[in-house]
Amino acid sequence: MKLLTVLFLYLVNILYVGYSVEGPNIIIIYADDVGYGDLGCYGATGVDTPNLDRLARNGIRFTSAYATASTCTPSRYSLLTGEYPFRNKKAVILPGNAPLIIDLEKPTIASVLKSVGYTTGLVGKWHLGLGPSDQALDWNGEITPGPKELGFDYSFHMAATGDRVPTVYIENGRIVGLDRSDPVSVSYDEPIGSEPTGISHPHLLKTQADEQHAKTIVDGTSRIGYMTGGQSARWRDEEMPDTFLGKALDFIKKNQTEPFFLFYATHENHVPRLPHPRFKDSSSLGVRGDAIVQMDWGVGRILETLQNLGIANDTLVIFSSDNGPVLYDGYYDGAVEQNGDHLPAGPWSGGKYSAREGGGRMPFIVSWPSKIKPALTDGIISQVDLFASIAALTEAEMEEGQAQDSQNLLDLLVGESEVGREHVVVQGASIKSIRMGDWKYFPKGRNTERKTIDRWHREQISAPGALYYLPEDPQEQNNLVKVYPEKAKLLKEQLEKELGETSLEHARAYLGGAKVEN
Repeated sequence: MKLLTVLFLYLVNILYVGYSVEGPNIIIIYADDVGYGDLGCYGATGVDTPNLDRLARNGIRFTSAYATASTCTPSRYSLLTGEYPFRNKKAVILPGNAPLIIDLEKPTIASVLKSVGYTTGLVGKWHLGLGPSDQALDWNGEITPGPKELGFDYSFHMAATGDRVPTVYIENGRIVGLDRSDPVSVSYDEPIGSEPTGISHPHLLKTQADEQHAKTIVDGTSRIGYMTGGQSARWRDEEMPDTFLGKALDFIKKNQTEPFFLFYATHENHVPRLPHPRFKDSSSLGVRGDAIVQMDWGVGRILETLQNLGIANDTLVIFSSDNGPVLYDGYYDGAVEQNGDHLPAGPWSGGKYSAREGGGRMPFIVSWPSKIKPALTDGIISQVDLFASIAALTEAEMEEGQAQDSQNLLDLLVGESEVGREHVVVQGASIKSIRMGDWKYFPKGRNTERKTIDRWHREQISAPGALYYLPEDPQEQNNLVKVYPEKAKLLKEQLEKELGETSLEHARAYLGGAKVEN
């Protein structure tokens, strides 16, 4: 009997070790406002990204990968939950004091990976809300619910974005460095306190801003929203990349011996663009390009650390961005004037806030040295598919109805297939589009967002829908809806089927009615 027991335990140990070896570490590096054409490997000019270019050369570079939305909160919601953002009316661009918008009963990539033995971590931008929905959040105690309740063992993040208050770091549910005698208060409804704002004290600003971004000044930069208190906890913008990167590297080093998942959501290239001084003039594009160089440097540090720890071969690294690029976004930082011939969205039209290709088609690079061979693929994949694909990779169980929009595209993700999605939906600030094969369709409608109204929208979307053949029309200028009415009908019906109970008009109402912010 004793011999059988010893043999049983030996076999169990073998199986456990085998599982640990087969399950790779997983790192998702999620950039902010970085467009398809902002990386050298996607044709960028005026900015060098040697580390991401090397990652692409040694891994798989996708040319038809999409975010689910052209704005940040909706796309992040989709990546973590495996659902299109229009299924959650709260998945719109959030203020910095919004409550958590992900149902605590809903699984996330983090909770699923945790269930199969992964240690999970979040570092960087959050912007999915914090705290309960039925009462105002007290920033000065434990901030809950948040990442921990959604499956993250460790978290170090900002509440929303760099241009929104509160401008503090939150680690494992508590503000870092907070002096209890100087409590934090936040308001997006009305002014609080007596601190200077961008409107009252413009001479204190490093960069002038529009009215929306001209509220409380922190570290020489005015923000969206009002804040008082927390003086000892407020961040310095130029130090943010080193702070976030340091926490990410610490997490990797601490968990190097067992499978881990790290969601590393960088702040670059979101406004305010205030890169560290050592990156000044590192590109020819001004601060926007310098921020991209800074982001690439951080990616290089992560890859170097994996190599030095001897775990690079057993780590799956996925790089992408949350939505398309934007030059002017509230701060007069020279991004427009210094852009030159650079094409942030590459060959595609549109950008942030737009449902055109430039708003949703993302740089997307996957590396796993021991598994993936260098390749280039045009297979269609959406960030919403990472949930089901990663679950399949780690043999994590998914119950029926969970992550309902996520497709298991693991074979495409690791280069064992060229077959991707048949179609993908991309949500703009107030309208949606669908790509099916080489065709792109917009339903009939009127764009109501001031930041996305342009001649294209007036002329194209005001027509009876819009249909484009992308191989010959990457700029989406030649509307073929009247030339190929049956093709337009097919895509229209598929889009309406995807929306399900959420009608097109209803979707436009809650998205178009939301105030567009960065």
